[in-house]
Amino acid sequence: MATHPLLRAFQARTPAFGAWIQLPSPFIARAVAQASPHLSWVLIDCEHGLTSLQPGCAETIQAIQAGGGSGSGSGYGAGGAGKSDVKGGQAPSVVVRIPATGPSDSVGWQIKYALDAGARGVLVPMVSTPEQATAVAAASRFPPLGIRGLGSPFASQAWGLAPFAYVGAANTDVQVMVQIETQEAVQNVKEIAETPGIDVLFIGPFDLSMALGLPPPFPVPGPALEAVLAQVLDAAHAAGKKCGIYCAGGKAAAQRAAQGFDMISVTTDYDALTAGVAGQLRVASEKAAL
Repeated sequence: MATHPLLRAFQARTPAFGAWIQLPSPFIARAVAQASPHLSWVLIDCEHGLTSLQPGCAETIQAIQAGGGSGSGSGYGAGGAGKSDVKGGQAPSVVVRIPATGPSDSVGWQIKYALDAGARGVLVPMVSTPEQATAVAAASRFPPLGIRGLGSPFASQAWGLAPFAYVGAANTDVQVMVQIETQEAVQNVKEIAETPGIDVLFIGPFDLSMALGLPPPFPVPGPALEAVLAQVLDAAHAAGKKCGIYCAGGKAAAQRAAQGFDMISVTTDYDALTAGVAGQLRVASEKAAL
C-alpha cells in the first residue's frame, strides 16, 4: 500500500518538514530521505537542481522508495561508533519540481513524466494565472478530473498498488502544487488558490522578492515581503488549500510553522553537505591549533 507522509501531515494539520534535493545522485537522495524521522517529504529539484527530468528523476524516486524511511541517521557523520541508528520505516513522500520552461502547453508532458515515475506530488514553478493553474491541475489528474493518460507500470509499482487502484489513489492523493513567485501571481493569488485541483500554494521567497523589487529575504525577509507572504498564506487557507514555503534552515522553518505554514523546507542536500564538512574541519583545525 502506498505511503504518503506528506498527505498524512496535511490531514493531521501538523507541519510537514522537508528537504530539497539539488545534487544529481540517487544515493545522496536516499541518504537524505533516511536521515530523520521528522522528514515528511523530499523534493527532487529538476528546475534549478542538477537532476535531469529524464531519466534522473525516475531513478532518484525509485531509489528513495526502495530505501524506505528512517530513524535518527547513520551514526557515522554524527560522531557515532559506526553502528547504524536507522530504523526501517516509511519513505518520505517524493515531490518533483519540474523545469516548466516554455509555454503552458509544454508543462503537461513534464508533469506526466514525474507522476509516471511514481512521485507523490508535483511542484510547478512560475504559475501566475488561474488559467495556468487550471492547466496544471488537468495535467495532473486522470479523467474525469483531468486529462492525464494511463500507461506507465512504474507509478503503480512505486505506490504499491494495482494499476487501476492507482488511478483512484492518484486522483485523490497526488499533491498538485503551484509556485507563487511573480507579481502577477500575487495579484491573482485568490483565483489561483480557488482553482479546483490545486492542493498547495508554494512560495519561492527569493524569486518573489526580486519580482516585487524588494531586498533579498536573507537573513530575514523585510516587512514588505512578510506582508505578501501573509497574503498568500491567508488566500490559500481561505480556499481550503495548504501553503508551503522555502526556508534555508531549521530556525526559519520552525518560525514559519508557528505562523501556520503547512509545508516547509528545512535544508538542501548541498547546504547540509557543505555545512557538515565545513563544521567538522573547523573543529579539527581548532583542536589541532591548541
